[in-house]
Amino acid sequence: MVGSIEVKNGNTVYANGGINGHNGSEEKLDELRRILGKVDGDLLRIVGIGAGAWGTVFAALLQDSYGQFRDKVQIRIWRRPGRGVDRATAEHLFEVINSREDVLRRLIRRCAYLKYVEARLGDRTLYADEILKDGFCLNMIDTPLCPLKVVTNLQEAVWDADIVVNGLPSTETRDVFREISKYWKERLTVPIIISLAKGIEAELVPAPHIITPTQMINRATGVPIENILYLGGPNIASEIYNKEYANARICGSEKWRKPLAKFLRQPHFIVWDNSDLVTHEVMGGLKNVYAIGAGMVAALTNESATSKSVYFAHCTSEMIFITHLLTEEPEKLAGPLLADTYVTLLKGRNAWYGQMIAKGELSLDLGDSIIGKGTIQGVSAVGAFYELLSQSSLSVLHPGEHKPVAPVELCPILKTLYKVLITREQGVQAILQALRDENLNDPRDRIEIAQSHAFYRPSLLGQP
Repeated sequence: MVGSIEVKNGNTVYANGGINGHNGSEEKLDELRRILGKVDGDLLRIVGIGAGAWGTVFAALLQDSYGQFRDKVQIRIWRRPGRGVDRATAEHLFEVINSREDVLRRLIRRCAYLKYVEARLGDRTLYADEILKDGFCLNMIDTPLCPLKVVTNLQEAVWDADIVVNGLPSTETRDVFREISKYWKERLTVPIIISLAKGIEAELVPAPHIITPTQMINRATGVPIENILYLGGPNIASEIYNKEYANARICGSEKWRKPLAKFLRQPHFIVWDNSDLVTHEVMGGLKNVYAIGAGMVAALTNESATSKSVYFAHCTSEMIFITHLLTEEPEKLAGPLLADTYVTLLKGRNAWYGQMIAKGELSLDLGDSIIGKGTIQGVSAVGAFYELLSQSSLSVLHPGEHKPVAPVELCPILKTLYKVLITREQGVQAILQALRDENLNDPRDRIEIAQSHAFYRPSLLGQP
C-alpha cells in the first residue's frame, strides 16, 4: 500500500509524491509547463508515436490524468492508417463492448455503437485507427481504454510537439524517426523524447557494440541525447491501465528526468528516476530474449514448476554474466532486471510467443509481428545479442577448457535460442536438451566467473 501523508487543498498527497485529485493533476501540469517555458494560451503538446499496447496505455494514462485541461495540454497518438480489423476480432470486440455497460453507454452516447454492430455482421470493415479513437487498442482488445485523439498523418502529429513518446518497436524506431527528422528541420525548439522501446541492435564495426532505441533516435534526428529519455519497468500494459500497483524508472539527464518523473507519477504508477540511460535500455531488451525460452520450457514440460525453476536458474545466471560485460557496477541492475524478467516470464508477450511456438500454434514463418500481440521484440534481440557476444575480440577465459572463447560460448541458452529462432537449425526441443546436458556447468559457476574476472567491456555500449 502507498501511505498517504497529508491532505492538501482537498487532495491526498502520497509519500511517493503522487497527488490524487483534480487540482493535484493541474498543479503537476502547471509545474511542467513552467519548466518548459509555456505561457497562457500556449498548449503543451504531447504525442505518442505508435499504438502498440504499452504506447497506447501510456497515452491513455496521460489523457485520463491531464486531458480535461484542454486549454493547457493536448495529448494525441499517431498510428499508421489503413490497418483493417478482421472479422473474428470484430466479433470479439463486439462481445467486449456488450460486457461492459460503461463502454456500451459511452459508444451509444458518441453515436459510435452502430459501426461495431455492422462489423460483427460483416457489413463493414473497422480500421485500427478508427477503433483507437473509441479507446480500443488492436493489441489488447479485452481492455477498453479512454477515447483518444488519433492522428494518422505523421507530419501533423510531430511538427510542433513538445514531448514525443516513442511507443514503436525497436525494429521500427530508426526508420520512423528518420522520417520525423524531415519535419523538424525548421524547428526553433528542441523536443523532449521519451522512449518506451525495449530492444537492441548490434553493430560490429569499427568495434562490436550495442545500439539502443534512444541512440537510434539521436542519430536519426540529431536531437541531443540529454533530451532523450528511456522509461521502463516490470509492467504489463493492461494491468497498469486497470490501476494495478506498478513502478517504473525514467532514465536520462537530470534536467528532464526529475520533472518528468513527477509529472508521470500516479498513486498506482510510481515513477523513479535514474541517470543510467543506455544500460537500463539494454537490460529491457535482454530479458525479452530469455522470456521466449521460458515460454518454450513451460509448454514443453506441461508447466512443470521444477523445469521452469531449472530454466530460471540458468537464464538468470546468463543474464548476470552478460551484465558484467556491459556495466562496471552490475549489482545496481540486479533488482530492476530480475523484476522486469519475472513479470515478462509470467505474462509478457515474449513468453507467450515461446509457448505458442513450442505448442505448434504459431509458425516461425509468421515472423515477429503477430496479430493481436504486436511485435515480439525478443526475436530480434536474440539475434543481436548472439552476434555481439560471438565476437572473438571480446574473448573471455573458459573455466573448464582454460582457453579464450567468445562470451556466447558461456551462454548455452542464448546459443540454443539463436539456433531455434534465427538459423532454425534446431527444433524447440533443443531448449530442454540444453538444460539437461550432463556437461552443463552449475549456474553458480557462471556467476562466480563473472564476479571474479575483469569482464567489463565498456566498448559494448559505445563507451571508450
